[in-house]
Amino acid sequence: MATNRSSGRIGVDESGKGDYFGDLVIAGVYVDPEIESGLRAIGVKDCKRLADSTVFRMADEIRGTALWEVVRISPARYNELYAKMRNLNLLLAWGHARVIENLLGQVDCPLVVADKFSDERFLKSSLMAKGKSVELHQQVRAESDLAVAAASILARAVFLERLEKLSQETGLPLPKGATHVLGAARAVLDRGGQELLGKVAKLHFKTTKRLLESAPE
Repeated sequence: MATNRSSGRIGVDESGKGDYFGDLVIAGVYVDPEIESGLRAIGVKDCKRLADSTVFRMADEIRGTALWEVVRISPARYNELYAKMRNLNLLLAWGHARVIENLLGQVDCPLVVADKFSDERFLKSSLMAKGKSVELHQQVRAESDLAVAAASILARAVFLERLEKLSQETGLPLPKGATHVLGAARAVLDRGGQELLGKVAKLHFKTTKRLLESAPE
């Protein structure tokens, strides 16, 4: 049950959107003045400015300081959703909306801040009853907001954890990013064919087309 309406805000961000391998992870963090003070003391800032080891440490501290939610979309589920939606921004909006609704089920919050990844209507139209009752701010470089920065750290930590787990499951090192991944993708294809590739990679990336075009008959 939600608490009384607060004076805080929810920040939402994602990780894995630009990575060929690994999950798409969306995180949300609720911040009020007291929680914000605690996050500042930790040194929270945009995860792009932090080493991976710092991301893991801060993620643990954020989990113990703030109210949070994470939605993790595995590559297999991602590929399934993308095949239906045919639009990455719609998929992102769907994931962001789920995180927002989950948090609003725990706290009655008047404001949500999110990075502007597309036309604002995508996210607004994806929200359900609780989400449509809040003020939604979508802005470029929203990670400058402490709540969004905390969400970016949580999302990144889960993305990195999942990428390592997928690497262990396949027995192959799966790199971050979308450049210099063709060799790893070829190794995955050689080991388990397109079925295995679909379990660890986002297949709509141009890397897949290049890979299959270069694969021997």
